[in-house]
Amino acid sequence: MANTLSLEIVTPEATVYSEDVEMVTLPAVEGQIGILPQHVPLMTQMVPGEMIVRKNGQNRFLAVGEGLVEISADHVAILTDLAVAAEDIDEAKAEEARQRAAARLREKLSSEEVASVNAALARSLAQLRVKRRQRN
Repeated sequence: MANTLSLEIVTPEATVYSEDVEMVTLPAVEGQIGILPQHVPLMTQMVPGEMIVRKNGQNRFLAVGEGLVEISADHVAILTDLAVAAEDIDEAKAEEARQRAAARLREKLSSEEVASVNAALARSLAQLRVKRRQRN
């Protein structure tokens, strides 16, 4: 039985991660889920939050946005609008984006604009949580 699984994370810009890992923990609509090798096949929706990738006994933290996840016994494929490693997050820019989104929500917006601004707010909050967690 294999003790790793292949993880591939793809955003509209690029493939941001493609390696064999020991475990993946990600935020799904059902709640936080952990994925180990030999996981039952599953498709789910990912929500903005923190993803933890365990490789060689070390955890790596990423801020992720909305997306789709396909899981098989030896592979996890993620299509998402955001995937940024904690060390690559610019906290000042993420905080600025959060403030802009919060300010926009106080304006009179259409329901489509509210959904877009809420999505931007969720992505910036995910980045801030991941970055601030690493600092503590």
